[in-house]
Amino acid sequence: MSPADHSTLDRKVAELAERYLPLAVGILREAIRIPNDVVDLAVDEGGDPSAGLSNHEGARVGFLRDTIIDIEAVRHADDVWFDEFGNLVWVVRDPFDGVAPEHQRIIYFDGHSDTVQALREQWRDKLGGAIDAYAGLVDETALDPAALRAQLGYVPPQSEWEHLVFGRGAADQLAGVVSQIIATKIMLELVDEGALHGCIVRAYATVAEEDNDGGGPRFVTADVLPGAGPELIPDVVVLTEGTGDAVKGALGIYRGQRGRMQIEVTVVGRSCHGSMPFEGLNPLEHGGAIIAEAARRHVAGDGFAEHPFLGRGTRTASWSALQTPSDCAVPDRFAFRFDRRLTVGETPEQALADIESLDAVAAARAAGLTVTAEVPRYTQRTWRGYQVDNAQIYPGWITPADHPAILAAVDAYHRVVTPHVVEPAEASGATLRREPRVDKWIFSTDGVGYPIAIDDTTIDVGADKGWVVSGAVKHPAMFGIGAGVEQNTHRIGEYVDRRELQHAIAVLARFPRAFADLRAASADGS
Repeated sequence: MSPADHSTLDRKVAELAERYLPLAVGILREAIRIPNDVVDLAVDEGGDPSAGLSNHEGARVGFLRDTIIDIEAVRHADDVWFDEFGNLVWVVRDPFDGVAPEHQRIIYFDGHSDTVQALREQWRDKLGGAIDAYAGLVDETALDPAALRAQLGYVPPQSEWEHLVFGRGAADQLAGVVSQIIATKIMLELVDEGALHGCIVRAYATVAEEDNDGGGPRFVTADVLPGAGPELIPDVVVLTEGTGDAVKGALGIYRGQRGRMQIEVTVVGRSCHGSMPFEGLNPLEHGGAIIAEAARRHVAGDGFAEHPFLGRGTRTASWSALQTPSDCAVPDRFAFRFDRRLTVGETPEQALADIESLDAVAAARAAGLTVTAEVPRYTQRTWRGYQVDNAQIYPGWITPADHPAILAAVDAYHRVVTPHVVEPAEASGATLRREPRVDKWIFSTDGVGYPIAIDDTTIDVGADKGWVVSGAVKHPAMFGIGAGVEQNTHRIGEYVDRRELQHAIAVLARFPRAFADLRAASADGS
C-alpha cells in the first residue's frame, strides 16, 4: 500500500468512526439499560437481582450478539458465537487478501461485558434522582453539578456534559466492548481499502471479569489454544478497558499493569457470653489487630517492592465476615481479605509470608486462637454453567515500549486521532490529547488471563508471534486503549465521554493493518 493509500484508509477510518458514533452510543445505552428489565422482578417471574453482574451477563451478551449480526459487524452470522465459558466471540478477516495463513497476524480485541453492583438507590439519593444507574440521565433539570463532582474523580466543564453517557458500566467497560463492535464493522466496510490486509481479528466480550479477573481469557489459554494452529494464537491482544486518567489525559495507550491476589485470613477463637469475655478468645479483636498492623506496615512500605514503571505494590483490607451468636457475645470466627497488588519483584508466596510474619498473628496464636492465611479459590459457575476453579492470583504484565505492538498503536493514534483533536492551550484533566500517552493501568484488567508458564509447551507459540517473556511467564504482546477514566470506574455517577469513544473506535479499526504492516516490514528488513 502506497503512502497515498495509507492516507485514504486513515481518512475513511476517522470518517466512519464519527459517522457511526450515534450508533455506538445507542448500543452502549441499551447495553447499560438491559438489567433494568429483570432486576426488580421476583425470581419466579423471571427476575434476576444480579443481572449484568459476573456470571449473570446472558441477556446483555445475547443482545450484543444479535446487534453484531444486525449491523453487519461480521461477514456471516456464523462468524459470531458463544464459547463454552460464555464469552461472546466474533471474527473478521479478508479471505481474499492473498496473504498465506502462516503469515497472517492474529489480533485479539478483549473487553469484559459484566459490571459491578449498580447501587441504584445510592445513585438516586446522591444525585437527586437526576441520573439512574441503568437509564442514565433522566432529569437534567435535577442534576446538581456539585453533587456529581463530589462523586467522581474527574468531570469535564459543564458546557461539555452533552457528550456524557451515564450509567453503571459506561466506563467499565461496556464502552470498550461497543468500540470493538463498531471497529470490526468499519474494518469490514473498508476491506477493499486494505483495513484487514494480512490480519485476522478475533474479538471477545468476556464474562465474569469483575469477580475473577481474566477468567474469560484464562479459559482461552487453558482450553482453546493448547494444540491449536497459528490462526488462533494471538500475536497481540488489545484490551479495551478504559485508559483515561483524571490528571494525565484521556485515551492513553497502556502497556502494563500490576498483578493482584486475594489473601484470606481466618481467625478462629472461642465464643462466650459478652459479660464474661475472659471465658472466650475473641477473633474479632485479634483480627482487628492483624488488620491494623498490616495497614501500618503498608504505610511504612515494609515488605513492598517498587518498580520504575508499574510503581509500588500495595495492600488493603477489602472484605470481612463475622460469625457470632449475637451482639452481646464474643464471636466465634472472623474472616477477612486483603487485596494485594503485586509489582515486578513481588511474588504471591512472599505476600502470604508477609502476613504470616505479622506480630499480631503470632500474638493471636500464642493466645490460643487459630490463624490461617491462604489464597481463596474462585469456584462460581459462569452464566453458561461452566465450572470455574482457580486460585485468586492474577499475574501482572508489561509489554516493552519498543515492541511492534506498541509502536503500531502509537502510529495508529497519530493517523486517526491526532489530526482530529483540538487540544486546549493548557490541557488539563482527562481531556483528549493530540499526542499519544503511553502509560500503565492503576487497576487490573483481563490481561492477567493471558500469561502462561514460561515452560508451558501446550501452546505452540512460534518465535514469529513475538510473545513477551517476563520472569517465570510468557504472554502475547498486550496493550490497552479505551474510553473511560480509571478514577471514575465503580463510582456513583459513572459516565463515558462519547468523544473518547469515537477516537477509541478509530484506533481499534486502524491498528490491525498498522501492526501487520510493521511486522511485514520488520520481516523484510526494511
